[in-house]
Amino acid sequence: MPKIPAYQRIKSTILTKIHTGQWAVGSAIPTEMALSREFDVARMTVNRALKELTDEQVLERRQGSGTFVAQQRFNQTFITVRNIAHDIQNTGKRYHAKVISQLALPKSDLPPSARAVFDDTQRLYQVEIVHFGDGKPVQFERRFVDLTIIPAFEYQDFNTVNTSDYLISQVPLVRGCYFIEATPCPSDVASFLECQEDSPALCLSRYTYSGDKVVTFVQMWHDGATFRFDGTIG
Repeated sequence: MPKIPAYQRIKSTILTKIHTGQWAVGSAIPTEMALSREFDVARMTVNRALKELTDEQVLERRQGSGTFVAQQRFNQTFITVRNIAHDIQNTGKRYHAKVISQLALPKSDLPPSARAVFDDTQRLYQVEIVHFGDGKPVQFERRFVDLTIIPAFEYQDFNTVNTSDYLISQVPLVRGCYFIEATPCPSDVASFLECQEDSPALCLSRYTYSGDKVVTFVQMWHDGATFRFDGTIG
């Protein structure tokens, strides 16, 4: 198993503390010296992690004062990126997930819509998951993630960890784009949703950026006969 770089572990820890509210916006974070002792690494390693988080506008450095948690550009993510587990549980149903597959794959093996948003320098990983409510499939998720940005993604147990929550905890998600299609259900997806091939399906596709690169592209399929998208305005 490849070792996760120390600077990436430091970034992940800082992002988790911000995401969970342990470090609030405007609060000072420990000094480079304190972090180098905590992680048992050279100060230059800590400096790299803090510099990258500053460049990503997660932290801000104030000359003579220290490093502080910035106003998070990815706070909007908490609104727009829905957690399917919460959605199912909010209907009063029991939720569980089942991972169907996890594997690294070349860009050439991606569907055209996903292939178009990644570049040739990115190392891509696919995970397929079925999300259930009261034992019945509600959503089939097919997600692609850039391991050069989140190298630890491939080691997570997504039977128990929600992919969206994990991504939000690891990197700042600064912007994205999504589209919803009504389309005949492909045979492989239909088998997981337990519906008929070519029956009406709803597919939400979304790609999300961290910095100037797409970190993840996901397709979320639903049986059109039993599922609807809803929300509120204002």
